[in-house]
Amino acid sequence: MNVRGKWHRLNQLTKLILVALVILGVGAAIPLTVQRMDMESSSKQIEYVFDYRDLIEVSEYQSRPQQFLEENLQLLKDAGITSMSVYESSLKELMQAGRLTYYNEKDAALLQGKFPDERTHFTYVLFTGPEEERLIAPIIKDALDTFQVSYSPWSFEGRKGLVIEQASADVVLKPMDYDPMTLQTLKEFGFNILPRPTDRIPYDSEKAAAQLNRLKQYGVKRLLFDGDKATGAADQAELKSLDSFGELLNQENIGLVAIENLKKPQQGINKLAFITDYNVARLYSLSPEDSAEMTKEGIADRFLLAAKDRNIRMFFLNTMIKQNPQRTGLIHSADKLASIMGGENGVIEQLTEAGFPPGDAHAFTYSVPSWDKPLRAVVALGAVAIIALLIAAFIPAVIIPVFVLGLIGSAGLFVLNSSLLEQGLALGAAVAAPTLGVIWVLNRIYARTIGDRRMVGGELWTESPSVSESGQETKWIFPNQSIKRRFGLALNWFIVATLISLSAVPLVTGLLNNITYSLVLEQFRGVSVLHFAPIILVAIYVFFYSTNSFGGVIKRIRGALSQPITVLWVCIAVVLAAVGFYYLSRTGNAGKVSAIELLIRNWLESSFGVRPRFKEFMLGHPPMLLGLFLALRYRASWLLIIAGVIGQLTMVSTFTHIHTPFYISSIRTLLGLGTGLIIGCLFIAVWLVLEGAWRKWMPKNVMKKVSE
Repeated sequence: MNVRGKWHRLNQLTKLILVALVILGVGAAIPLTVQRMDMESSSKQIEYVFDYRDLIEVSEYQSRPQQFLEENLQLLKDAGITSMSVYESSLKELMQAGRLTYYNEKDAALLQGKFPDERTHFTYVLFTGPEEERLIAPIIKDALDTFQVSYSPWSFEGRKGLVIEQASADVVLKPMDYDPMTLQTLKEFGFNILPRPTDRIPYDSEKAAAQLNRLKQYGVKRLLFDGDKATGAADQAELKSLDSFGELLNQENIGLVAIENLKKPQQGINKLAFITDYNVARLYSLSPEDSAEMTKEGIADRFLLAAKDRNIRMFFLNTMIKQNPQRTGLIHSADKLASIMGGENGVIEQLTEAGFPPGDAHAFTYSVPSWDKPLRAVVALGAVAIIALLIAAFIPAVIIPVFVLGLIGSAGLFVLNSSLLEQGLALGAAVAAPTLGVIWVLNRIYARTIGDRRMVGGELWTESPSVSESGQETKWIFPNQSIKRRFGLALNWFIVATLISLSAVPLVTGLLNNITYSLVLEQFRGVSVLHFAPIILVAIYVFFYSTNSFGGVIKRIRGALSQPITVLWVCIAVVLAAVGFYYLSRTGNAGKVSAIELLIRNWLESSFGVRPRFKEFMLGHPPMLLGLFLALRYRASWLLIIAGVIGQLTMVSTFTHIHTPFYISSIRTLLGLGTGLIIGCLFIAVWLVLEGAWRKWMPKNVMKKVSE
């Protein structure tokens, strides 16, 4: 045997070894998946939070603001709202809360019956009463000292206050400590308190420790950062402030809250989450506009989907003041939210019946056993193997060096950035498996059809078959086989291709088996690549890889590149670009859907509890099954198989949403498969009816030419 033959045999043996490694990697991922499912079931309670600042702002427009506040706090408490969010104070908010009144230079002069001093633009503060002066004055003074702003005592008609040597427009921007009177009021009403600290105050570890200690005395269990930075993020490089603040959080046993759907995570929260051992709960915020416009059913559906599908354990409710549509006054949604959330068949009751009772939001309980890293190493080996198999499907002779280079590169990347390695291998495996599954099907089709497969530029529907460069005939219609055999083969191929595609699922979930992905502190990267690469690779395989030699593939590629660009090709490119743009617009969390599809989604959600993905059961699986059924008869049907790749890759994509519980993704995929197969069978039945009618009514001479 010559060197070429020996190399070919060695490649074939390597391919078998790589398949075995993939299977081994899939098996190693099973315990990791079970561990993840245990973690996902460790936290079920839902905490409902209302924005107290919104309530204060609405109260400003009421004739009796204090009475309004008390009535609505009790109303929300009775409805089942368990927590109130409070922000760091400012002069404006303290005045809104009724703690003080502040004046600019002109207003203060008018108050005292004097002419304003044109040489200064100071701010004048008067406290509402002695208790406000005792509790609030230290907060203001501490903030002014921090920002090095001078102040002095001031009083008017028996009320004590301060003169702040800075313009009021500047002073109101200074962040201050939390209002202790507000904290006490909310505690007396029985609410949990969710503070919203910022990173606008220069970090001071002693002050931070004192503040957290005070908050802990009010029963605070978590912090929800306000703005785009966590406390201490700005000073981390110089003061290691995040490390300091994280340790303080651990000392007080205070956790964090991560907000869903931010454009980018709040700066520093990943670091704090790591230091606090991921004592983090995920939060979804209902906007003021949605709270005013959405119905009870809409809010209940949204909250249930978030709790069930995205592991959300805190819901943040907002309200706002706006003009009545009839222009008869101002309205807000606080009382509407209380009515919707509480009472019989309210949102809280519906979520409770679905298995998510109200209570304090708890972080997921997780552990990292000693066998975690070894198993993940085996899973990584399986991912490298399946990526090498994909490359070998297009360039068979390089399977050995590709696998070796993959191992070396993975080892080097692990040393530099293990997270990047996991994400890269997860993306590679997610692309490789569905592509290999469909390539396996195409090879089965190639083995059962006549002639060299498809010529670039071959004429369509000629009386005699086209002749390829290899001298073989290129036929568009193959000898007929029984419907039963074609359907049996199509179903068998579909099942095997699906199993190959789903082999990526344990590899992806095993590689990304980390609490950071469940909390969306890290995410699967390359969603757009996953949704396009398999389609493009399968299309290349259909058009160029149906020949028996790699040399023939090169000739076909050269032939395609030498084709003149015609108006027809330009039109086809424009159509494909439009389809690709629409397809991409539906990809990811921000994907757009039509009104009709929303109705179908809601019906599926209410009927099955979990809705299958539209791209699976309508755009993917039915064209795939129909294409496989027609593939042994009509060459043009291979285009349907290319479209059917959407269903295969979307199944894998479902499991890349690590924040979705694994059992939910499994149910969604099985429902998509079942529904897609049923619709695919209906497509086949419709085709047979149309084909029968066509055969019956078409002229006999045309039928004779087609049969030839």
